[in-house]
Amino acid sequence: MAASEQAAPFVDAFPPAAEEQWRQKVETALKGAPLQKLVSKTYDGFEIHPLYARASGKPRAFRGAGDWSVVARVDHPDAAAANELALADLENGADGLHLVFAGSVGAYGFGLSGADALAPSLKDIHLDAGVRVLLDPPANPEAVIAALLDLVATRGYDPDKLDISFGLDPIGAAALSGAALDWAKEGPKLAEQAKKLAARGFGHGLIGADGRMVHAAGGSPAQELAFTLASGLAALRALEAAGVSLDDARKMIDFRLAADADEFLTIAKFRALRRLWAGIERACGLEARTIRIHGETAWRMMTRRDPWVNLLRATVAVFSAGLGGADSISVLPFTQALGLPDAFARRLARNTQLVLLLESNLGKVADPAAGAGGLEALTDALVERGYALFQEIEKAGGLASALEGGAFQAEIAKTAAERAKNVARRKDPLTGASEFPNIHEKPVTVLIPAPAPPAASPNALAPHRVAEAFEALRDQAETSAARPKIFLANLGPVAAFTARATFAKNFFEAGGVEALGNDGFADPAALAAAFKASGAKLAVLCSSDKVYAEQGVDAAKALTSAGALLYIAGRPGDLEAQWRAAGVRDFVHVGSDVLGQLRGALQAM
Repeated sequence: MAASEQAAPFVDAFPPAAEEQWRQKVETALKGAPLQKLVSKTYDGFEIHPLYARASGKPRAFRGAGDWSVVARVDHPDAAAANELALADLENGADGLHLVFAGSVGAYGFGLSGADALAPSLKDIHLDAGVRVLLDPPANPEAVIAALLDLVATRGYDPDKLDISFGLDPIGAAALSGAALDWAKEGPKLAEQAKKLAARGFGHGLIGADGRMVHAAGGSPAQELAFTLASGLAALRALEAAGVSLDDARKMIDFRLAADADEFLTIAKFRALRRLWAGIERACGLEARTIRIHGETAWRMMTRRDPWVNLLRATVAVFSAGLGGADSISVLPFTQALGLPDAFARRLARNTQLVLLLESNLGKVADPAAGAGGLEALTDALVERGYALFQEIEKAGGLASALEGGAFQAEIAKTAAERAKNVARRKDPLTGASEFPNIHEKPVTVLIPAPAPPAASPNALAPHRVAEAFEALRDQAETSAARPKIFLANLGPVAAFTARATFAKNFFEAGGVEALGNDGFADPAALAAAFKASGAKLAVLCSSDKVYAEQGVDAAKALTSAGALLYIAGRPGDLEAQWRAAGVRDFVHVGSDVLGQLRGALQAM
């Protein structure tokens, strides 16, 4: 076929659409509501709009050609068991290991016990066969580093053939524990450790600029970026002061970020870090070079309840980190919040990445977000906000000084409190925890149950999961002699009550209160009789506004007379005074304080 006869691109079959046409369609769908209703605001204060024009721009600095490394966690406290699990991971598709030591930044309840565990956990693993190794060392890493150097020497490895990220990070360790940090002493000590490793042939990935603990403590993307940037710069200055050239010093630093289920902001965050650090390099008189970034799926988003949903969250997080340019990614297995994951959970974590790489080929395109208006705008916004926060840290005397004074932790706490409020009202929904709970879920298997989290220092960036408050209510409900129940007082025809009954069921079961459903009742007397027969103490009246206006108050009186602690599904509207007079306790609706109302319901019972 001649070139002139070739079919036109498929997209050419559609007429071009103008933004004004789109706006008209949206306004019709919103039924008169303002377009601003579709605009959301991030925790960093900038807006996300529903539509962006195509952006100009070429793919930016990205990881080297090819896929990211699939890195498996090694965190079993028994070294022999850790080795067995790690070998299974490597034999089945992983090409890297994340050695997590107890008490480290990435140790969410578990970790290798110490330096003595390193060699046996790496038994029969050939580190010179292209295996990427990342360390999450303990706060005092000297013994672990010495053990690793001994292993390298004993096995006769050439350091040039090893891909090891040592993860030295005294600032991160201090931020995690809340301990005081004398940077005037620790900075030179860090530089000397790096120089000794360099003298042994390790010139790359010695120091970790790690923002994961900021994310786990509740921080925003820009706060995580600012912390990571400031940590990297502190290391760069310490190395320069110790006589290391800036060109050599920057090669000694790599980066670590959390990846969560907020797809667009995660992609933008990983992209923004590359741009921000390139700006630091240029300010140092260097030509910007590609940096190495490791992504870990976020601890903050994990749930103990309905943990299978964690598989979906992890998939989105890996997708986002990969498209954002992560060089390696580790996935927290879906049972991590419940305990030490078994081989099955680890296999699912590994295969989450393998499916995206081998079946979806996500690693084959460099910077696929380039030119996408929304993602470019989010990246620009995070670069701007992250750099502004970084400058505030610099004005405070650098990251160590900002942490010592507690100003940075206070800002993280503000963001975490705002997020907790949104979680409590389900503005930030948690599937399986605050939304669509499965109160009859079957237990999953873990090797060791999760320990209670240690008490946190007031100045610490302590990790937490946003689902914890809802999980505590579920635990409280399930430790009762009998599971608390609420009667769905469905009034009128099915079409009248179904929407609010479904809402009420999800609402109360998020706190472990089982909803007793039915096919509805035509009159208040039959409704009250059914409630009494149910044996429940709580009831929630569910119907349409029309039925409420006609029979709602009478139904409320009948239910409260029958002994019900009564809620109404929906906003009170003009009937509030009559509802209250009839004995209604409260109203459950979109935007109400779900967590507070559930606590009140359990206390009332």
